[in-house]
Amino acid sequence: MKTSRFSAIVLATFFVALAGALALPAQAATRIELVVNDKPITSYDLTQRTRLIVLTTRSSQGAAKRRAKNELIEETLKLQEAERVGVSVSDSDVNSAFADIAQRVKLSPSQFTQALGQNGINSKTLKDRLRAEIAWRDVVMRRFRATVRINQSDIVAALRDRSDDMSSTTVEYDLQRVIFVVPENASASKKRQRQNEMRKLRSRFTSCREGLRIAGGLREVVVRPIGKRLENDLSPGLKEQLDDISVGRLTRPQEMPQGYEMIALCDKRTIESDAAARSEVEGELRNEQGQRLARRYLHELRTTAVIEER
Repeated sequence: MKTSRFSAIVLATFFVALAGALALPAQAATRIELVVNDKPITSYDLTQRTRLIVLTTRSSQGAAKRRAKNELIEETLKLQEAERVGVSVSDSDVNSAFADIAQRVKLSPSQFTQALGQNGINSKTLKDRLRAEIAWRDVVMRRFRATVRINQSDIVAALRDRSDDMSSTTVEYDLQRVIFVVPENASASKKRQRQNEMRKLRSRFTSCREGLRIAGGLREVVVRPIGKRLENDLSPGLKEQLDDISVGRLTRPQEMPQGYEMIALCDKRTIESDAAARSEVEGELRNEQGQRLARRYLHELRTTAVIEER
């Protein structure tokens, strides 16, 4: 969310700074312009935010001032709600977000602060916006984390509406687990004996049909099905081991609390899968629903707020 909301700030500030824009005149005497639930917003706050909006959106002065007023009202409400529900944002979080913006345009935080200053903007103006957005993100997540639900039918419908082909290939593995049980307090000689038995089984294991039958007949050996798994369901380490063996063979033994485990690769095939597309669409739908709930939440706060213009 941070990248999408602040990319315009990054690019505009960078190019204007490069252009060597002159600082605007110094701010006149400060007065209270608005009061939001007893929290004052001053003419200095309004002028600073207006300059930031002009810089990043190329809006006219009048349009930027109207937007600045609305932003400051909403950010005040967001911070007040954050305080009410116990959400706080540390200075280090704000400075980190500020530094991320600077880094993306290859500036240090101090250089970025200077670039803003050359346009008459105190870096605190941007940091105040960042603080409000970070706090509001956490407030919304806390309130709606358990509320956002995406139905599979919505995902299917969204996939169907896409004009581009979202399908891709993935690898499907059919797996069985072979466990050589070894007590935790087993002697070193007992462990060596079991390791020798595993080596023998691996050499004889050339197909799951015959190999699993042999394994099932050994003492203190448990065979458990894993079933079919897609490659993105596997840990990187297991996938690497499976890719090192051919179908019908066993992976190297891995020590575990019950003893030693080997994985039998019974089948491996490349299939068409929309798993990646489904994940992307679900994320987009979840974000859209979250944004709708957040807008409604903010509207409720604004409806009940006491906002006075001076």
